[in-house]
Amino acid sequence: MELFLRLLLAHLLGDFVFQSKKWVAEKETKKLKSPKLYLHVLLHTILAFLFVWDLNLWYVPLIIGASHLIIDAAKLIIQTDKTRRILFFSDQLLHIAVIFLICFFNGNLDLSFQADKNTLLLITAIIFLTEPTSIFIKTLISVYTPKTEMDKGDSLENAGKYIGMLERLLVFAFIITEHWEGVGFLIAAKSIFRFSDLTEAKDRKLTEYILIGTLLSFGIAIVCSLLFLHYSFQ
Repeated sequence: MELFLRLLLAHLLGDFVFQSKKWVAEKETKKLKSPKLYLHVLLHTILAFLFVWDLNLWYVPLIIGASHLIIDAAKLIIQTDKTRRILFFSDQLLHIAVIFLICFFNGNLDLSFQADKNTLLLITAIIFLTEPTSIFIKTLISVYTPKTEMDKGDSLENAGKYIGMLERLLVFAFIITEHWEGVGFLIAAKSIFRFSDLTEAKDRKLTEYILIGTLLSFGIAIVCSLLFLHYSFQ
């Protein structure tokens, strides 16, 4: 469990936190000729080494790096505008599968660099609920993006993304501290603030788009919180 959490946390940081949109755009444009692809793979290898921190497991970061290169390269080669969405999730599933297989074949490992399991679980959950979940939700509902949107000049840049991050972290905090009423209050508060925007927009598709995104955001936060409570007491 601990090795899986370490490698999962390294993956979340490498794929979502430390990888900018410019890197992604350059990789999609230049594909295998993009230096950012190999920097990205090197970053994952270094992060895996730092989080495992055991010379006896020197091969684990190398497997992570090599598999990441193969999976990402294959995705870039076959990716088109129509397949971008499905390949994003397939790519992530393959990376997680590699981590799972590494942990499965290594069994229960006594790592030299010990850390409390609950602390690792907490950090992983928090990281996952920020940038990674924002990208997951955006990619998942991209097919439903309405043609007309509210005037972006009247709102702060990336405000929606950061609001989503904060609401998920608040939901997480409320649930793990057993204050479910806080979740209800948060949903009610967001509904009130959003009502005027949606009324002004007069766009049913936009309303449905925002509603789907909001429900996904709260749903993922709730599931993540329940998983944390379940595994943190084992």
